[in-house]
Amino acid sequence: MIQYPKISLAKNKEISILRKHHWIFSGAIAKRDKDLENGQLVQVYSAKDTFLGIGHFQNGSIMVRIISFEEKPIDQIFWNAKIQSALAVRNQVGLIDHEYTNVYRLIHGEGDGLPGLIIDFYNGTAVIQAHSIGMHRHVEDISNALQNAYGSQLAAVYDKSAETLPKNLPNIENRLIFGEPKTNVVKENGCIYEIDWEKGQKTGFFVDQRDNRHLFGLYSKDKKVLNTFCYSGGFSVSALKAGAKEVHSIDISAKAIELTEKNVALNAGSFSGKHESIVADVVKYIKEIEQDYDVIVLDPPAFAKNMKSRHNAVQAYKRLNAEAFKQIKPGGILFTFSCSQVVDKQLFTNTITAAAMESGRNIRILHFLSQPPDHPINIYHQETAYLKGIVVHVE
Repeated sequence: MIQYPKISLAKNKEISILRKHHWIFSGAIAKRDKDLENGQLVQVYSAKDTFLGIGHFQNGSIMVRIISFEEKPIDQIFWNAKIQSALAVRNQVGLIDHEYTNVYRLIHGEGDGLPGLIIDFYNGTAVIQAHSIGMHRHVEDISNALQNAYGSQLAAVYDKSAETLPKNLPNIENRLIFGEPKTNVVKENGCIYEIDWEKGQKTGFFVDQRDNRHLFGLYSKDKKVLNTFCYSGGFSVSALKAGAKEVHSIDISAKAIELTEKNVALNAGSFSGKHESIVADVVKYIKEIEQDYDVIVLDPPAFAKNMKSRHNAVQAYKRLNAEAFKQIKPGGILFTFSCSQVVDKQLFTNTITAAAMESGRNIRILHFLSQPPDHPINIYHQETAYLKGIVVHVE
């Protein structure tokens, strides 16, 4: 019989958990054991004392994140099974031993039933990023499970959780947990990128845009292309490799531009188009391009981190896209994205529609885009659907 501290829900507050939603909000809790520590494993029961799940306790609005709806110990066997299951799914969608791609997401939080955990695989190195104290307590078990699942294919495990955990926690630092990385160079759809998982954003690369970068390349052949908020140049490299005649990469960060130029240089032998990097404010720059680009991608950072900032974020998306609609060449193609979780697909579509109306141009939607299958959406936890994209044709 497993024994973790107990939390009991108020009457009729178990419905979402019975539907396998992973979050329990503080207002749903009626009773809890005393002296619970942040990150501690707890067992959750209904008001009628029916077992509901096991999760991590943390003081805050979301007080418990469920990691198992079954009554079983959270031990090495549990973690081995979870990692093996996620790896099997990536194998099913064709990402394991792929000839042209060796970077993918292995664990996508609630999408893989593990809230608070992200693991990206970079050509032999697994980079862990824990977003909760409770999940970070298991980092050694998770590393062991990765070694068990990958065997000799795994060269190293790196923990990059310092940026995503509360700042006041003692002894939290980014570190190598296992092995020694053999390389930080990866392939994505035949494009080559150098990954800085130690100092780069997120785990080092925006893995979620893989399929969308490939599609962007298909539209870029023989075109003049603008990649805004370029970060490490993923869309730029994809466009150049696909035959773009000229690509401009723009970011307000000089360091991002350095990453872009490095990745363009890594692929230089496989394209003939021109490339130029620009350090500038995207919003100001895009007002002055005077219908000079055939294809534009707008992939800004999340404008809204919470519901309070959603209205301002929507206005920012509208202004940015309206300017791009006004400035793109007639017959141009625009890829536009939002990774703000609180801006759902319908709201984003409505926002882009409002921007189109403001521009006064005739616009057709060609594609609705989302995240790739290694960022699965948990059907019971729709918050895992965060990346929205729209491709339009502008007359």
